[in-house]
Amino acid sequence: MPGSARWTAADLPDLSGRVFVVTGGNSGIGLETARELARKGGHVVIGCRDEARAVHAMGEIRASAPHAAVESLPLDLADLASVRTFAETLGKRHARLDVLCNNAGVMALPYRKTTDGFEMQIGTNHLGHFALTGLLLRLLLATPGARVVTIASGAHRYGRICFDDLQSERRYGKWRAYAQSKLANLLFGFELARRMDAARADLVSVAAHPGYAATNLPSAGPRMSGSWLGERAVALGNRLLAQSPAMGALPSLYAIAAPDVRSGEYYGPDGLREMRGHPRRVAAARRARDPETAERLWQISEALTGVRW
Repeated sequence: MPGSARWTAADLPDLSGRVFVVTGGNSGIGLETARELARKGGHVVIGCRDEARAVHAMGEIRASAPHAAVESLPLDLADLASVRTFAETLGKRHARLDVLCNNAGVMALPYRKTTDGFEMQIGTNHLGHFALTGLLLRLLLATPGARVVTIASGAHRYGRICFDDLQSERRYGKWRAYAQSKLANLLFGFELARRMDAARADLVSVAAHPGYAATNLPSAGPRMSGSWLGERAVALGNRLLAQSPAMGALPSLYAIAAPDVRSGEYYGPDGLREMRGHPRRVAAARRARDPETAERLWQISEALTGVRW
């Protein structure tokens, strides 16, 4: 099975001359991913909503890799206009894109809508990345051996695509909506792999998940809800149960750069219940590989975003 129990970021190959986009590369798993890619010589573009946070992240990366080639571009995945501007600007600055890492996301928020009127979790986690990938497809296809790496979650196993209420307008549960968005990530990643294979395109589409890593992602929901107890519970879980963000980034890094990765694969930690450990190939829930559901979701996503492949 691809993926070694001892594989670490030190095993990354030299990445000089290659261009990487990491959405949400300013914190957590995204920051660790961007840091290691830059350390190995890659040119890293961080997509981030907040300019100050992006500048801080670039400073952290350069502190550990003084010669790092890293830049940031504004990107709000909850605003399709921002997604389009990011793609246009990137295309003007770079003639190649070796890897698009669809990493950014939100988790278990109180009910909110994106700028375009989508439920925030499906809108940010899935529709924003669906649009971004479509808008960058020409640049990816112009780069030999390019990859799209979509970051999912073990929570996809509890998800269902509710086509009759995709935007949770009739009934909203924050964890239900999160699980749906993570299942959508995998359906998209695997369907992209099928489509690229059918077109005989030189593009690999794979997915990864970090397991349980100590990041700020789970605390956003309790904070937005004003739940002090929820924030404390997240902090306690991060301290006692979670692995480090650096360990959580390993499946992403493996999917991005390991030479034995094949399109349509899925990577996660090798420990108990895939919660922690070193990267290896893992199984996705059967519904994540259902081509009929994936095709229907793809068509709906094109209609909602206006990005047609």
